[in-house]
Amino acid sequence: MDNPLPPAEELVLIDRELIQLDARRHFLLSRRAWLLGAQAPQAWGAQVRPKASAQATGASEASAPGAQNVLLVLGAVLLAVAALAFTLVSWGSLGIAGRSAVLAVVTAAALGAPVALLRRGLRSTAEAVAAVGLLLTVLDAYALYAVGMPEVDGLAYAAGAAAVLAAVWAGYGRALTVLRIPVPAALLTAQLPLPLAALAAGAAGLDMAWALLGTAALDAGLALLRPGRWSRWAGEAGSVVGGAALLTALTQSLDAESTGAALAPSARLAAVAVLALAVAWRASALRTAFAAAGAFAAVAALGGLVRPELSPSGAAVVYLAVALPLLGALRVSALPEPVRRGLALCGAGVAVLQAALAAAWVASVLVGRLRVLEEVWSVTAPAPAADGSGLPALVVLLLTAGGSWWLVRVLPERTEPAVAAVVLGWAALFTAPVVLEAAPGAVLAAQLVVTLATGALALRAPAPAASTAPARAPKPAGAGQGLVGVAAGTCALAGALSVSVAALDGRLATFAVFGLLGAACAAGAAYRPAPVWARAGAAALAVGYAALLAVALGALLERPVAWWAPAVLVVPAAVAALGPRLGSVRVPAEVAAAAAGLLALALATGDAPVLALVLALAGVVCAAAAVRPERRSAAGWPAGALFLAATWVRLAASEVTVPEAYTLPVTAAALTVGFLRRRRDPLAGSWTAYGPGLAATLLPSTLAVWGDPHWLRPLLLGTAALGVTLAGARGRLRAPLLLGGATLAAVALHELTPYVVQVVDALPRWLPPALAGVLLLAMGATYEKRLRDARRLREAIGRLK
Repeated sequence: MDNPLPPAEELVLIDRELIQLDARRHFLLSRRAWLLGAQAPQAWGAQVRPKASAQATGASEASAPGAQNVLLVLGAVLLAVAALAFTLVSWGSLGIAGRSAVLAVVTAAALGAPVALLRRGLRSTAEAVAAVGLLLTVLDAYALYAVGMPEVDGLAYAAGAAAVLAAVWAGYGRALTVLRIPVPAALLTAQLPLPLAALAAGAAGLDMAWALLGTAALDAGLALLRPGRWSRWAGEAGSVVGGAALLTALTQSLDAESTGAALAPSARLAAVAVLALAVAWRASALRTAFAAAGAFAAVAALGGLVRPELSPSGAAVVYLAVALPLLGALRVSALPEPVRRGLALCGAGVAVLQAALAAAWVASVLVGRLRVLEEVWSVTAPAPAADGSGLPALVVLLLTAGGSWWLVRVLPERTEPAVAAVVLGWAALFTAPVVLEAAPGAVLAAQLVVTLATGALALRAPAPAASTAPARAPKPAGAGQGLVGVAAGTCALAGALSVSVAALDGRLATFAVFGLLGAACAAGAAYRPAPVWARAGAAALAVGYAALLAVALGALLERPVAWWAPAVLVVPAAVAALGPRLGSVRVPAEVAAAAAGLLALALATGDAPVLALVLALAGVVCAAAAVRPERRSAAGWPAGALFLAATWVRLAASEVTVPEAYTLPVTAAALTVGFLRRRRDPLAGSWTAYGPGLAATLLPSTLAVWGDPHWLRPLLLGTAALGVTLAGARGRLRAPLLLGGATLAAVALHELTPYVVQVVDALPRWLPPALAGVLLLAMGATYEKRLRDARRLREAIGRLK
């Protein structure tokens, strides 16, 4: 070994290291001995020995307690199946009396065995045996009925037997408090006596509701008077049974055909309400849920008394009028907090349900206006007629809007009431003229005013800011006004669309509504204190209404549809001229202007010469926009494409069969300009310098080749494309290389197409699928080989040290 230290000094260093290691080992051994003495031997064995055995034999897939529980459950199930077969079928020559005696002895043994098992600490085994014993008691009851009381009614005997078994199991559970099964079994069985007794007495739906209600009351009393595990199981059972009683009584109330027939269901609903509110007042858990259920039952009881005498929409108003005062519970400090929340939650839930039904009617009014589109400017489509559900729906909207506004004052930190108040108030005011059956002009004017007012509210609301406060932190006052503005803006947009569709019923209404809404949107876009999103939407709508006014003007002048397009292009031209002066709304305005340009192109598609003119005008607009540096890349390429498309369409419209006579001069001029540009700016791309010029000739000539049956044009075009491709390859220019190569490939494909068709016709039908299969197999094999190489590379890297 190469060591610079002398041997004597190295020995000294080694001795020092060994002394330190011995000292550290001595400390660790002392600490280990102390820990072993301080820890209980049982705990040490439980933690250490299994680990050692696991290391020696490998980890097992199932734990010992899990395997034990599986075995006990399977054993209990098998014993239960054997007991059922023994009792219900037969066993040898024993009759039912003999089997009953045997069952009694076995039942006593099964119920007594858990006592001895618990003394030995076998709790799980005791649970399994006790479960078998409980099942045997049920079989004993059946045997007693079969032997001694066969003439008794089966339902009545089942009700009595359920009560006795519940009492016996409850006592058994109290005697052996360690067992978990007897108490829940007793509580579940206790739910059966009253309903079975009602069925035995021939009870109908309402009487069954009383039986279920009585059972729920007993469960509630047990849950409130006996806290602990009894309270938990009794509360859950009582909730299920009470819910069944509520549903039964509610169904009967909704089926009642008169006020007299509704009295009995209302009485049962009132009883359910009293029970639920009493539980909510005294319970320790789910108090809000119980209070909400009780309040709902009370609303159904009171509203059900008058529901049979009213229409469904009128009944909805009554239920809402009964439920809305429950919101006032938030101000009653004498009530417990959970009870107040439950009552208010019930009132809000009923209000939401009725508001949703009224909103469906509002949607039908808005959708009904679409029939105006079937015949525009016919002056024959009246305002949607109000039916019998209109007035109740309007009342529901007004009541819910008022309730939401009251909640805004009570709960200023919540956003939902303010949003609901805006939406419901807009819906009520927007549909009020329709419900009141006003004249079509008055309806349109009133709805236009509501729409403008809602839009003004959206513009004056602050923008919704992202909150960085914790989720449970209280919100500052006015924090939700941004969402209120969004809701108002959405309502204003829906109202504007509806009013715009309705205005198409007449010429004067169309120009008046479109002009007024467009001017209002333009003013909103210029209102700088408004949120950015509101200004952006207003700007886009202003551009859209301007384009629609241009379309309406063309229709008014009775010009051909294609000639409406130049007037529409005035709108994108105006937006492009304004440009930077639009400020923060420039982008949405330009997007809307682009949509207006597409509309102009769509209008002009029916007339090729006009389409060429529109394409050229659109190119001029884009080129004017591209003059500004910030829009050069976004508008420059569309301008070139539009000019090129205008040329092609014009040539096609003029039935030109030799487009090269028109495109070659353009190409020569464009290539000259591009060459000079490249000389001044060597960094200029080939697509910018040569792309438009080459495309002006190559693309239309390629299209003409496919319709030319002669050989001269393909030859000339192929030769020219080959020259362009070679020039691009020599100069390493992407545009000539790609455009020339694509053109050359298209010409070659055109020349080979007849021969390819002949070859395909000559091939057998099975050959193409076979070739496709071979190709797929080759691809799969290549993929597999690459995966194998990747695995080998990974393994090689893993072996590196």
